[in-house]
Amino acid sequence: AYLQDHVPPFRSELACAILERAYGRPVSEVFRSFEPHAFASASIAQVHRAELHNGRKVVVKILRPNIERIIQRDLSLLYVLAELSERYWREGRRLHPTEVVAEYDKTINDELDLMREAASASQLRRNFIDSPLLYIPEVHWDYTHKNVLVMERISGIPIGNVKAIKEAGIDLERLAEHGVEIFFTQVFRDGFFHADMHPGNICVSPHGRYLAVDFGIM
Repeated sequence: AYLQDHVPPFRSELACAILERAYGRPVSEVFRSFEPHAFASASIAQVHRAELHNGRKVVVKILRPNIERIIQRDLSLLYVLAELSERYWREGRRLHPTEVVAEYDKTINDELDLMREAASASQLRRNFIDSPLLYIPEVHWDYTHKNVLVMERISGIPIGNVKAIKEAGIDLERLAEHGVEIFFTQVFRDGFFHADMHPGNICVSPHGRYLAVDFGIM
C-alpha cells in the first residue's frame, strides 16, 4: 500500500527542472498554475496538480529522476539471484525464476515510457467512451512527453474507502457487479485491459461510476 501513492516525493525544484527540459520553456509559460509539491507519489513517478492557460484543470505525472538507472541496477541483481536459484536450488528450476524476472523486466520498462501510457489511456477511453460504468480521463497530447504525462484532473472516493462509499449511498453489491462487468468487457470484448487495478488506481464517483487512473500496465 505504501508503494501505491505514499512514497516520499522528490524535490519540487527537480520536478520543475524536468518540465522545463521537456518543454524547452519556463513552467509558467506552459501552465497557468502548477503546484510544485506533489499530491501523490508512487514508486516510479509522482503527480502534481496544474491548470492549463485555457482554464482546464489537469494532473502532471513526472517520472522520478534517474529511475531508469536504479531499475536496471535492481534488475541486474534479480537476474543474478534467479540464475543462482536455478543452478543451486532444486525447486528453482521448476519455478522458472529467470523467466519471471524477464517478464517483470519487460513490464517495468514499458511503464517508464509515459507516451506509451498515454496511448493506452486514450485507447481505453475510446473503448468506454459512452459507458455509464467507467470513466477514463482525457490525455492532453500537446503537453505529453516520454517522461511527462498530462491528463484531465478527476476526483472521486478511493475504492478502498468503503466507509465513505457507504456514506455516499452507493450500493456495494451493484458496484461489485459493475466492477466484474467492466473487467470482463475489457478482457473478452476488447482484449485490452487495465492490469494494475490496485486501490490506489481506482475511485468511484458520487453516483457510483468507476474512475480509473495509471495506465502503465495494460
